[in-house]
Amino acid sequence: MSGSVKVFAVLTALEGKYGELEALLRGMTVPSRAEPGNLRYDLWQDTENPARFVLDELYQDEEAAAAHKASPHFQHYLSKINELASRMPMAVKKVDVA
Repeated sequence: MSGSVKVFAVLTALEGKYGELEALLRGMTVPSRAEPGNLRYDLWQDTENPARFVLDELYQDEEAAAAHKASPHFQHYLSKINELASRMPMAVKKVDVA
């Protein structure tokens, strides 16, 4: 089994798209948390720029992360996200994690 997979994504709403972006992101939390191998799926909002959101995701392994990307809710997200936000996803590896 491979190690866990940590993903962060910073998403900033495009002009006039804040409400749609927030609804899309909130719609991802319940089905993503229910996926086998999902250990964490949290949505955060920037306190200085409310149009900016951060997704904090943790998967048991590469297979769970791949299953998330293949899920119907993630595919729906992909079909909408580029018209709603600029995004910067990052898969990160452990360096010094408690």
